[in-house]
Amino acid sequence: MPRTPHASPDAATAFDRQVSNLIELDYPAASGLDVERFAALLAPLREAAVAATADMADPADTADPADPATDAAGEPGGEAVTGRVPFVLVVTRSVVPIEETMPRTTLHRGRLPGFVDRSFEPGALERFVATDEVALPGHDAYLLLDVERGEEFCGAVPDDALRTIADRGRTPLTIEEGIALITHFPQVLVKNKCFSLGGSRSGDRRVPALWISQKAPKLGWCWQSNPHTWLGVASAGGRRAATPAA
Repeated sequence: MPRTPHASPDAATAFDRQVSNLIELDYPAASGLDVERFAALLAPLREAAVAATADMADPADTADPADPATDAAGEPGGEAVTGRVPFVLVVTRSVVPIEETMPRTTLHRGRLPGFVDRSFEPGALERFVATDEVALPGHDAYLLLDVERGEEFCGAVPDDALRTIADRGRTPLTIEEGIALITHFPQVLVKNKCFSLGGSRSGDRRVPALWISQKAPKLGWCWQSNPHTWLGVASAGGRRAATPAA
């Protein structure tokens, strides 16, 4: 029996909301594009979002629209946050630099802008790139699917958590993906449930991470062998580029 596309209409609504969110945060200006050209860059991913949500094996595997922790588009809402979302629209650093996207984040109901920790020496962010194991499907923008912030790995050694994630057929998040997650879903970043972004590495022992500092999101890093009780490892089920034109 063919699978029913259980969330396709809501996926389209959720996608449009994420595009609108980026426009409201002035991503077009930061990218050097006008609003129309910026929206046109992302528009081909709308169909991919609908298809990706329909392809998910079971509605129970993603956020449940009937759950009080989610809204009608299957997105986290209210105070009961699951830490898991069906998809996230990612705009890469080739369109808007990390130094521009991080200050456009805030905590849920917060006002202070996110920031990059000073422990990143000059030029360091450019060296934190996707690992060989992370296959990015798009140069400018793409969808991140079946995303979990990974609080089950709080207190685990990051290297051990990354092996478990790989064994499950999942993939760790990159810096841009982590920023995209908290840009669209600031509710996901909460005290004692922060997360590492093991999909970006710089060739040394540092693992980038997002946590809360000075009442704002902070992009920092931790050593790959050091566990923290408040820091998990975020992961995703996959990535998808725009649906090819017929």
